[in-house]
Amino acid sequence: MPRVRRCKANSCFNVVELPKRYCNKHANLEKTDTLRDKQATHRYNTVIRNRDDNKRSQYNFYRTKQWVHLRQRVLDEQHYLCQYCKCDGIVKQGKTVDHIVPIEASPNEKADISNLAVICHSCHTLKTIWEQQTYGTGKAGELKHITAIRNIQTINRLMKKEHD
Repeated sequence: MPRVRRCKANSCFNVVELPKRYCNKHANLEKTDTLRDKQATHRYNTVIRNRDDNKRSQYNFYRTKQWVHLRQRVLDEQHYLCQYCKCDGIVKQGKTVDHIVPIEASPNEKADISNLAVICHSCHTLKTIWEQQTYGTGKAGELKHITAIRNIQTINRLMKKEHD
């Protein structure tokens, strides 16, 4: 049986097969929707993702074979388990490999396997907020020149303390 969804048109409850978004009655809206998606993607890529040479370089690094192999090695060695939850005695799956010290704060360590750890979605969100406050990373942040914290247990304690 094919996968289906409801038509995206307002007040329309017709069912359409994936990957379509609209029923036959509202098919004309598909083109404008697709165009809007392309424009939004283009704007995101130019304004956020590739806003400067530094960000462009970081983005391109994550598309290299070197990163793909490093990421897989870390996932395998750490058994897909979030290292931050593990500090609290919690076993939780993670699929993201994160830089312990962010690339923005330490660009020379971007391919250093000892600077990589598996992290779950919830811990990654907390850590990103903590990094923005501590290191000044992110779009609006101004990078602070502080001593990098490399210990996962310390980072885990600090990021959860600031969240509480």
